[in-house]
Amino acid sequence: MLVLPVLLLCAAGPTPTEIAAFLFCSRSSVYRIVAAYRSNSLGFDFADGSSLQPPVPTTTLSPSVKRSLLVLLRAAPQAFGWCRTRWSCASLSAQLQVNRGITVSADTCRRWLHQLGWVWKRAKLIARDDDPQRVEKLARIRWIFEHLGPKHLLLFADELDIHLLPKVGYAWMEKGHQQEVMTPGTNEKNYLAGALDIITGRMLHCVWVRKTSGLFIDLLKVIDLTYSACHYSNIFVVVDNYKIHKAKVVEQWLRQHRRIELVYLPTYCPKANPIERAFGDVHDKCTRNHKRKRLRDLVGDVIKHLQVNGPWQYKLSEIYYAPEITAAVEHMAAKERLKAAA
Repeated sequence: MLVLPVLLLCAAGPTPTEIAAFLFCSRSSVYRIVAAYRSNSLGFDFADGSSLQPPVPTTTLSPSVKRSLLVLLRAAPQAFGWCRTRWSCASLSAQLQVNRGITVSADTCRRWLHQLGWVWKRAKLIARDDDPQRVEKLARIRWIFEHLGPKHLLLFADELDIHLLPKVGYAWMEKGHQQEVMTPGTNEKNYLAGALDIITGRMLHCVWVRKTSGLFIDLLKVIDLTYSACHYSNIFVVVDNYKIHKAKVVEQWLRQHRRIELVYLPTYCPKANPIERAFGDVHDKCTRNHKRKRLRDLVGDVIKHLQVNGPWQYKLSEIYYAPEITAAVEHMAAKERLKAAA
């Protein structure tokens, strides 16, 4: 209940700013209480026996207000006539006044949001995960992983764009100052192709100036030279459905190297590829907020990172162990048992 402390402090002489700092409230709350007092609209009543009965404080997050606030948060502002894509504390307080007749400040809304466990943070981009063969593809990858023989190898491959234009991210900064990251006059790019050994966490890689089938073939050559035929008879390379992985020159190369087999991920399913997490580590360690002025120096940083900071021993994503995937793997196991018994 802020009304009485605010009025008593105002009578004592402190400024609204000092009162707000002392009571941990907003200055608008102080002004609103004083204005209501002067207009005789604070809402105090005298109960039986002439005892003073204070009103219900609007700064308390009651269950009904909580429900109203959650309804707003889970809907788009456009649904309530706002020309904006995200709720702000000020717009929430204004909408609560329209919907419920509750007058609260933006700072009060912010405190309520924290009480509800909501925080202000960056959203993340996601891709469509609607491949009609999604279950079968994921089940096959899990089957291969769970039945790797001593001469079998499972790699997850993908490509990474290395831009001279820095990726901007969070960093520690002195309060009141914002770190500046210089942009290049003209952005330059190189492309890195990587293959992650899901068992050991080892990362093989190569770099090209273009993202073409030649880049992917170079990666396959690195895999072929690194893992000799005398030690590995079958190498499964899991890739996405990008066009360079299905080019004719890639198919021709694979026909000449039968022990290497491509296994395709479902379309629009980056979470199924653990190398994405390793590439995220590349951005965090090398490309985010970097100050390199030459692309070759930035590429050198990336290569050094891959040589020094490994291995990347990531587990398969949880989506491989979803009930429908587990059921498909069990079905594959049953078919294998029938085939062996025949």
